[in-house]
Amino acid sequence: MTQELIAAIDLGSNSFRLQVGRIVNDQIYPLDGIKEPVRLAAGLSSDKLLDNDAQSRALMALQRFNERLGGFSPDAVRAVATNTLRVAKNAPEFLIRAEHALGFPIEVIAGREEARLIYVGVAHTLPDPHKQQLVVDIGGGSTEFIIGKSFEPLMLESLYMGCVAFSLRYFPGGRIEKRAMKEAEIAARRELQLIAHSYREVGWEEAVGSSGSAKALIEILQQNGLCERAITREGLEKLRAILLKAGSLDRLNLAGTKNDRLPVLLGGFTIMSAVFREFGLEQMLFSEGALRLGVMYDLLGRYHHHDLRDATVSAFIERYKVDLDQAIQVRATARALFLENLPEAEDPDHLDGRFLSWGGLLHEIGISIAHSSYHKHSAYILANADMPGFSRMDQGRLARIVLAHRGKLARVASIDPKSVDWLMILCLRLAVVLHRARDDRGLPPVRLRSSEGGYELVCDERWLAGLPLTAAILEDECAQWAGIGRKLSVRTEPAVLPVGILTS
Repeated sequence: MTQELIAAIDLGSNSFRLQVGRIVNDQIYPLDGIKEPVRLAAGLSSDKLLDNDAQSRALMALQRFNERLGGFSPDAVRAVATNTLRVAKNAPEFLIRAEHALGFPIEVIAGREEARLIYVGVAHTLPDPHKQQLVVDIGGGSTEFIIGKSFEPLMLESLYMGCVAFSLRYFPGGRIEKRAMKEAEIAARRELQLIAHSYREVGWEEAVGSSGSAKALIEILQQNGLCERAITREGLEKLRAILLKAGSLDRLNLAGTKNDRLPVLLGGFTIMSAVFREFGLEQMLFSEGALRLGVMYDLLGRYHHHDLRDATVSAFIERYKVDLDQAIQVRATARALFLENLPEAEDPDHLDGRFLSWGGLLHEIGISIAHSSYHKHSAYILANADMPGFSRMDQGRLARIVLAHRGKLARVASIDPKSVDWLMILCLRLAVVLHRARDDRGLPPVRLRSSEGGYELVCDERWLAGLPLTAAILEDECAQWAGIGRKLSVRTEPAVLPVGILTS
């Protein structure tokens, strides 16, 4: 594979999609695409468990994607999962099998992160992205709403309503009844009322629909002479009359209907009708840009070292008034200790090294809530806040590392014993201890070496003799690691060079 090819996989609630693109002058040109109508949300039970049939359909689709992705390097592929795998209780077990079938990691992204990526994709297909746009993306399990301008989202929301769920709930067996259609639209409008006022206050110059439901609707409207270049309120009302007259999907005779979209057409139609009513729309343009294109442009940014996650970390530092001098010192020492034991992490793109750096910069954000147990507040923020660019799994990993930077290690005992996260946690904990004085001493004269069954911290003896509090805390630290069955020891030697001198 040449380095100019990248791929995005969108594990949606209705369809799984693979998109391969070629990078030319920082633009992405679609090269190949595969769509599999998995209808994952249809396999979600009332108690939020994904049934075996849906899992089998998904795994078969991912195996086919795996064949197409042969030869792609891990950094050229990004796979994201959306609403159904956000809510399914058995998603963690399924994802293990799914990643094995696909051959690449899968990120479950939060609703607002999905909305951001959708907007990135749509904005790159608009003729004039500098207009203020309302973007609506009706998916299988959720619907995303974005107001954006000039490639920057201004408002992001994700509502728990989608074409698969609505079709199953209100139109079982494909029956089309006036009462059911009214109930579906009322349910959608009830959800929309949560955001409609604030969105209308911000305003937009034009509305844009993206993804399968919007595409299916505009194709049906155009091919049946119900509209010309956009989805319109008038066209939707004419389509409503045709749907009600048919009374059933089996008796529906419309040009432009596709077999894979027909089972979810009614759910998508009622949600779109509710959007037009609640937002006061007269027309909506359609954009081919969608989540998978947004994922590709986000991946392109990481590929060229413009990772949105770095911008998010910087924003959090400012938002939570982090003591930046202290955070930079802690990060530098933690990173130097880490590189002593994992030299390959010196690569700027090494993901473990990046997570440790982010953890070092953000470990104190919880102080903005309270100093007492601030590490717990930090972890809660990182796990639950909207963090553009970070997947849910990214946030969970970062939160665990930060939670463990002080206090009881038993809180994170569930981490895989072989995970590199344990070394990251050790390095961050030691860095926090070594910089407890919050001065500008720089890198301390210590070394971290692996030893039989654990690690050994070697300190300059004169330096440690002058810091009795640090020495006492390091003793406590050894006891903490012993408490979870891991070994950490501390010893002194004369003339120990500062950490990082030999690894820089």
